[in-house]
Amino acid sequence: MEILIRQETPEDYQKTEDVVKNAFLNEEYSDKTEHFLVNRIRKSDAFISELSLVAVKQDDEIVGHILLSKIQIVDEGCSVESLALAPVSITPDYQHRGIGSQLIWAALEKAKELGYQSVIVLGHKDYYPRFGFKQANLWNTKAPFAVPNEVFMALELAEGSLETVQGVVQYSKAFDL
Repeated sequence: MEILIRQETPEDYQKTEDVVKNAFLNEEYSDKTEHFLVNRIRKSDAFISELSLVAVKQDDEIVGHILLSKIQIVDEGCSVESLALAPVSITPDYQHRGIGSQLIWAALEKAKELGYQSVIVLGHKDYYPRFGFKQANLWNTKAPFAVPNEVFMALELAEGSLETVQGVVQYSKAFDL
């Protein structure tokens, strides 16, 4: 099956939110509101349209979506911009076919092209390391809430970009409920 990865357009928004909603319907660790998060991020200053990507089948059906949005890593008044990877969504019928990986690789490459230095993810400890993510605490970067170290990860898009950065991740207000 051939999949095209492209930038999401405003015409895709409703279809994308349906994909996100359906992707998390049966997920154990989901509050089933990820589609609302995507909507809020799009309306916030954290939104980067070039980093909202969709996976499209040959018949133009959207079967996946990924979103990287702006966050800050803050330490004693010093703040460094980074990106949050959240969420990655694949329609249930197309999960476990490598589409999520294609979306992640494409989004990370685009983020590099745009000059971003790092990405933070709260995700599965056995999935995200294949993309180069490591525990964020290796760089003294912490989540703003209690979470096991092995699921809160960071990735340097530019070598050494997190070496002099430390602090607590500050998500955009779009993440607040």
